[in-house]
Amino acid sequence: MYTPNAIQAAISKAKRSLCLPDEYAPPTYWHEAAARVYAQYQQLLKANQGLDFDDLLMLAVRVLTEHPEICRRYQQRYTYVLVDEFQDTDSAQYQLVKALTGERRNLFVVGDEDQSIYGWRGADSGNIRRFRVDFPEAKVTLLEQNYRSTQNILDAARGVISKNTRRTPKKLWTEKARGLPIQVFEAYDEQEEGEYVASQIEHLVAAGTCRARDCAVMYRTNAQSRVLEDAFLRHALPYKIVGATRFYERREVKDIIAYLRLIHNPYDDLSLKRILNVPPRGIGDKSQKALDAWAVGQHVPLFTALQLLEERVKAPDSTTKATADVSGLPAGLDARSSRLLLHFKEMVGRWIRLRESSTVLELADRVVADSGYAQFLQDGTEEGEERWENIQELRSVAKDYDDAPDNDALTSFLENVALVSDVDNLRDEVDAVTLLTLHTAKGLEFDTVFICGLEEGILPHNRSLGEPEEMEEERRLCYVGMTRAKRLLCLIHTFRRTRFGMQGLSEPSRFLKDIPKELIQGATERAPARVRMGAREPASPRTAQGAAAYAPGDRVRHAQFGDGIVVSSQRRAGDDELVVAFAKTGIKRLMAGMAGLKRIGRPE
Repeated sequence: MYTPNAIQAAISKAKRSLCLPDEYAPPTYWHEAAARVYAQYQQLLKANQGLDFDDLLMLAVRVLTEHPEICRRYQQRYTYVLVDEFQDTDSAQYQLVKALTGERRNLFVVGDEDQSIYGWRGADSGNIRRFRVDFPEAKVTLLEQNYRSTQNILDAARGVISKNTRRTPKKLWTEKARGLPIQVFEAYDEQEEGEYVASQIEHLVAAGTCRARDCAVMYRTNAQSRVLEDAFLRHALPYKIVGATRFYERREVKDIIAYLRLIHNPYDDLSLKRILNVPPRGIGDKSQKALDAWAVGQHVPLFTALQLLEERVKAPDSTTKATADVSGLPAGLDARSSRLLLHFKEMVGRWIRLRESSTVLELADRVVADSGYAQFLQDGTEEGEERWENIQELRSVAKDYDDAPDNDALTSFLENVALVSDVDNLRDEVDAVTLLTLHTAKGLEFDTVFICGLEEGILPHNRSLGEPEEMEEERRLCYVGMTRAKRLLCLIHTFRRTRFGMQGLSEPSRFLKDIPKELIQGATERAPARVRMGAREPASPRTAQGAAAYAPGDRVRHAQFGDGIVVSSQRRAGDDELVVAFAKTGIKRLMAGMAGLKRIGRPE
């Protein structure tokens, strides 16, 4: 068997043979590079007599097409072939099925091209059209009765999907009542989007309309979950994430936070160990173990060990190929490994020197750029792009601390991240709201569904703009999400949104315009903090002198939570984030501008 390390070594060898440049190269160059890497990978598989999943399909098709006698044997063996989820098959799978049924042509398939949402991993919705050409004698039965959703939800979803041209027209119907109208809400920004979703679910649960587990919140990309998770934590609403890791537990997010923790405290051994060779910078396990053993022997933290190493050997300039003096080096470290370790130490040192004069966002940007983490993630793959979007979402979090004093900003940022992560780990998920991407929603159903981020560039995703086939898949993705709802469907978009660390105006998704107006309630509803262009930002609960409207010890009253006492008040994104201890409902995190609090007394 082959191992991931062996595959990585083969790919690295192929890359070295190509002399891949560090700078941007034309697409044709990378296509050739990918072909060379793939060829090296296939040679490695062959040498180890291994097959991956794609090989199992392709080689099976080759056997059946190149060896008629083998094909006939299997055609005689299998009298009937049944295929479910036919819209998710790829070209190789279609050829395999076609070959197996070539003699008797007893093929039964179940599929819906409106639910073909996995084109990014090879699924071909065109297989349904090919089936009709290759099997013209087939009887087609449309399953148009729906047993899940109300008629309003089905009609709204049909409004979105009907704009796709390469599909079989269907008119879904149900014996259920017409049901509730589709709720459309425009939030001011992503923070208010999260607050709206959390408060609506809180209200539904409190009213006994449904349980938390009956509610789902869906979004196009994993990065969107961060503001939703923050809102759920503030409202003490239990939640679970399907098919993904909680935002602050995602590898790339933990990596950048580890860098920032190291800048804040260079003697944090756990953070240093995590990112010493991330992204790979040639510091292997042997060198790391040698450094660790030496630090233990000296009874010092790892960063101090790096400082002592610097004293023992003159570190060469990172831009030269000079060789360090090997005399006096700790056991297990040679000149090359010492040079790489000292280069890392100098890089961290530069960031530490910038700490007092930089915002958290500026520090994060320097880390991502100087460490090579951007190139590490942006490898042209779907996974790499999704991880890069998570980094951009972390930048949005960091930007919230721009107003904090430079000497407090990084500390506050890391404290709040730690607080969120600790609450995450202690959560009881027995009766919890489900958070998930639209891709992972297929096959599931919920009483109430919230779909967030219905904006151009998000849903539909900006990759699909100008690409008709990809735009049709985005429509199918939206259709799948909408039809997960049984009773209540709420579609949310924002007036403005922070993306890639920059806040800008949002344009409502074209899919919203495709829903018949008579099915919608709240199309003109605006967020409580609604302020249009040319007006001031949402009203801040601060006085003209800039003092906070609420201070620790203030007694306040909330329409839903009752009476409470302000524990702390912190400036975030133009508003005050309050931690309030309510007598009946416990600790809540609220944004003062949206919470509707009434002060009922000052501390005595």
